[in-house]
Amino acid sequence: MLRILSLIIGIPLAILVVALAVANRRPVTLSFDPFNPDTTALAVSLPLFGVIFAALILGVVLGGAAAWLRQGRYRREARRARTVAPQPAPRGPALPAPVRRT
Repeated sequence: MLRILSLIIGIPLAILVVALAVANRRPVTLSFDPFNPDTTALAVSLPLFGVIFAALILGVVLGGAAAWLRQGRYRREARRARTVAPQPAPRGPALPAPVRRT
């Protein structure tokens, strides 16, 4: 069921991504100099879909890193609880031995 749902969502999404890439093939200039954008030393010419995809990938990576860092406290607490928790003492069988009737 989950596989079918992922296909129903994934295939149209992939078609949209390819359509976006095909429609935005023209190069745009991405300038890293905020004071003089005409300087070509700090500028790069890329297709627009490359800039969009790079921004999406960077956002996913930064968001994942932020979530991982915020959850560090909980991972540390889980590690401590795992090492501090007492081991249960071994016990005998929980049920009495079966009685044979002949």
